[in-house]
Amino acid sequence: MSKIPGFLARAAGLSLFAALSFLAARPAMAETQRLPPPVVDARASGQTETAVLAGGCFWGVQGVFQHVEGVSAAVSGYAGGGATTAHYMTVGRGDTGHAEAVRLTYDPQKISYGKILQIFLSVVHDPTERDRQGPDVGAQYRSAIFPMTAEQERVAKAYVAQIDRAHVFAGPIATSIEAGKGFYPAEAYHQDFLTNNPDNAYVAINDLPKLEALKRNFPEVYREKPELVAQ
Repeated sequence: MSKIPGFLARAAGLSLFAALSFLAARPAMAETQRLPPPVVDARASGQTETAVLAGGCFWGVQGVFQHVEGVSAAVSGYAGGGATTAHYMTVGRGDTGHAEAVRLTYDPQKISYGKILQIFLSVVHDPTERDRQGPDVGAQYRSAIFPMTAEQERVAKAYVAQIDRAHVFAGPIATSIEAGKGFYPAEAYHQDFLTNNPDNAYVAINDLPKLEALKRNFPEVYREKPELVAQ
């Protein structure tokens, strides 16, 4: 399927009633929970590091991590494909290899890579859904981790396997681990979207609950003021 359902609910500005009517036909995201912490984690370095994650619409992924202590920047963009196709409407075709993704800049002395993955799999999205999140359908909405280093790849593989073995979800983890992929920032109007548009119907229904789940399940890293791209 194409990006049309998500595009309608997001870019075309459906009324709240219309969005609710559309989403009523879709099962809700599974109840969020605080997953067990990773047994294998990255060593804390003294340098700022980056992580790239994809979990459906990048508005919500960015919005959640902008409220995580230790994350100094979260930028919406595209990962998995090439530079020439890293554009919103092109990625929306679902055949570019790209996923809507978010690049995080973080201080490993304050938050570890494993902790970031714990938050990602716990409250940011449903990692058991394949090529979709909520109303958005297509490979561009897949659950994916894009390791930036060999150590990140090792931690990601170990944690996904750990959660699968624990059977904390009703189904297996669908999250792919895709190393060696570039990241391309999205258009300016996608940045800080959750903060700038809290009354948007799509955001209210799909993304604000994720922020509440972060605050509820990870109070030790939640910060009230987000770190925005446009400061």
